[in-house]
Amino acid sequence: MKTTLNLSFLLLSILVFSQTNRFFYDYKFVPDSTDKAKIINAVMLLDIDQKGSVFMDNQKYIADSTQNAELAKQMKLNSGSFTINRSEKSGQISYKVTKQYPEFKTYLFTRVASDSYKVEENKKPEWKILPDKQKIGEYNAQKATTNYLGRQWTVWFTTEIPFQDGPYKFYGLPGLIVKIEDKTGTHSMTLAGNKKINKIETEEVALPNGMQIYGVGTKDIEATKEQFKKVWKNYKNDPTKNMREMMSKNSETNKVVFKTKSADGREISDPNQVFREMEKNAKEGFKKNNNPIELDLY
Repeated sequence: MKTTLNLSFLLLSILVFSQTNRFFYDYKFVPDSTDKAKIINAVMLLDIDQKGSVFMDNQKYIADSTQNAELAKQMKLNSGSFTINRSEKSGQISYKVTKQYPEFKTYLFTRVASDSYKVEENKKPEWKILPDKQKIGEYNAQKATTNYLGRQWTVWFTTEIPFQDGPYKFYGLPGLIVKIEDKTGTHSMTLAGNKKINKIETEEVALPNGMQIYGVGTKDIEATKEQFKKVWKNYKNDPTKNMREMMSKNSETNKVVFKTKSADGREISDPNQVFREMEKNAKEGFKKNNNPIELDLY
């Protein structure tokens, strides 16, 4: 008997355990340059193993794992209908940054509407190491500066932790970066703790042929920074275009219910209302989030 949903579509499985050094950073940033009194706090993870590092929002890491597990359950039921609930606790930071050792090839993983992009960084930070020393938390640290990603940065690194890595795209100093802050004071990250973990390597759910679900199981589109800038410009001009195309395609195959919430907390599931609410939220978001960490990318 032929089954409708082959188990090969379900790749949410344990692949391997790896010993990982997990570092927690307190990230404080000002999203709106016209309102510096509003400061956002996020806990970021920097996971380092022998292959490289991964930097992402701790809450997003948890939310993504939970969402994939829920979708896997729905796919096992084989009902042909999937409900994706977006959690309001999915993290303050949506992007992820990876570095591949030993070359430190650096990639930014970020979404634009329903598309997921893998953007290669073509520049590396050039450091000026200074004689200044200071205690940062429990570590003896030394000062360094760099002009990178459209900003001027002051950094403190420690040779007491033997990793030439750091948060976001920063690396290349003779020790781990324990604190970093830009000249405007609107972006800062400070090491808050660390531990060793046995990390479980998993893959995202792979969807059946012909199906798309907003923000799930999409293949990363590789792009240069210049290509990504063009994509971002088009997205700002029409923020719901990709989602409209995706929903139109899915209507011919499987029924996908996408829900969101209005500003007053009402649940919205009607597609037309979802589009209107998303476009409204996106355009308001562009105005309120005008101070990205990479000024030369957005």
